[in-house]
Amino acid sequence: MEVAMLLQPSPELSQAGPSTAENASSGNKLKRRASSTFEDFEDNSSRKRPKETMEGVNETPDAVIIDGQALADELDQELQCGCCSALVYRPVVVSPCQHFFCGSCIVLWIRNGGTHCPACRGISSSVTPSRALQTIADILVRAAPSRARTANERIQADEIYKAGVVLRIPAPRQASPEPSIPLNNTNLVHPCPHCVPGNQYDWRCPQPIVDPELNPDGAWHTDEGSPPGHAYCGNCESILALRAPSTTKCDFCQVSFCGIGIPGRCLAAPIISQHLHGLADIGDLIQCGEVYEIFDGNTYEVDIMLDYLQTQGLNPRHIYREIVGMISRTPRQFAPMIESDLFIDVHGVTPGTDPDPSAPRNRICRMCATEVLLWGLREWWIKERKKGFLEDSILKRPDCLEGSQCIRQKEHVHAREFNHLIAGPESSLADEQAAEAEQQAQAGPSLPIPAAIPVAIPLLLPVDEANALDALENSLSDLHDLPDRDPELEQPKMDQLPVAPVARQSSIFKLLSPAMPSFGTSAPPTIPDREPFASTSQDAQAEVEAMI
Repeated sequence: MEVAMLLQPSPELSQAGPSTAENASSGNKLKRRASSTFEDFEDNSSRKRPKETMEGVNETPDAVIIDGQALADELDQELQCGCCSALVYRPVVVSPCQHFFCGSCIVLWIRNGGTHCPACRGISSSVTPSRALQTIADILVRAAPSRARTANERIQADEIYKAGVVLRIPAPRQASPEPSIPLNNTNLVHPCPHCVPGNQYDWRCPQPIVDPELNPDGAWHTDEGSPPGHAYCGNCESILALRAPSTTKCDFCQVSFCGIGIPGRCLAAPIISQHLHGLADIGDLIQCGEVYEIFDGNTYEVDIMLDYLQTQGLNPRHIYREIVGMISRTPRQFAPMIESDLFIDVHGVTPGTDPDPSAPRNRICRMCATEVLLWGLREWWIKERKKGFLEDSILKRPDCLEGSQCIRQKEHVHAREFNHLIAGPESSLADEQAAEAEQQAQAGPSLPIPAAIPVAIPLLLPVDEANALDALENSLSDLHDLPDRDPELEQPKMDQLPVAPVARQSSIFKLLSPAMPSFGTSAPPTIPDREPFASTSQDAQAEVEAMI
């Protein structure tokens, strides 16, 4: 009876369902009853929906069709490097701005003095490789192999940047100090450093400016221009004395510089030794938009030039010096640049007047030096390519029929296939040098040709014509071997030499003058005493005189 009661399931277990009763009967593993949430479920209910009910859910009214070519184009635009504008290769991400570039591009950026993110110019802390971007780029290249970099580009990039290396962009360089502008009485001109009595520069301005703090009524107003004998510095815009020993003037823009405000910058230095404004290294050339305007927006040609400068170890100052040398060898030198008003309004101050437009130019400021570089950069690169240091694939490109006027040279593919830098009529420096060569050809040799020097030669020549010619050649060859004139050497006695009549002497001189050697501007050589040619007979001498 007790055994039967133990085997009989309880009413609670029977109400919980067959599964619960089964669990209770199999070893009493159920420790607690089921949650009240499942009490109202029927036995035939199930959480899994039937297949026929799911078919309507999976059906979509409008199927989305993805265009593979459009997707590849969009990915290609999104994965362009911020420096080279091509599909990113070995991508790295700049923190914290999260801009990405090619690993080789960011290495060149750092080598060329970059201190910020190349895209946003923000201060960055580190540069790390991005595996996710590399994976997406690899998928795109497999789907569209034509978008991949060339083998040479990949080899050069791998030599510059090793995959997986973490980089760091250096801290920004210290900026130039701000100009010292007085805050009070800004409408009145204050004395220059040389106007103050007993100044530290040991030179007093002959026309000192009245101090507005001491005499406001006699002060000079800024609306009246520059005070007499003074001007404003082209760099720091401070007042300066024109006749001060530290003041220098640019012969191109006619702006003066104080030489005191910012040493090395407030200065018009000699042309060949001047520094450039804002173009200290190749990184500055990359950021200079005027460089791309010079090449008519042909970024591919600019990249070739920048890579060449990096390989050859050249900086903008080297290029500037070579351009100055090219211009100096032309007949008019810097006159075409001045006549084209290239140096007008390069500074924010009023320039002076040019006392002599035809005078030679000796000093130049930093701003004008930069203008000279940009003016001759294209011509310099055309000449530099002819040295043969570039690859044959670059030098042997066919010339574009439209040349520099081609509107498609801004396209990377077209610029890589054709050459658009063609030295022709558009080359200004070439025109100058050609004109110089033509002028020299028309003028003839610059050094004067000395006249023939008559020398008294004995007239007793052999009768035989062959012997006479040989004797004449020997006589002329002896003139080349004459020693330098010695004042102590005894002069030959002309009365000892047989002299022919004057008419016959002039004939001999006319005969020998074209063949006489040139002795420059030195004194005529003297002939040492030597024995005259002996005649074999009196008949022979008479025959020779008859011939003369």
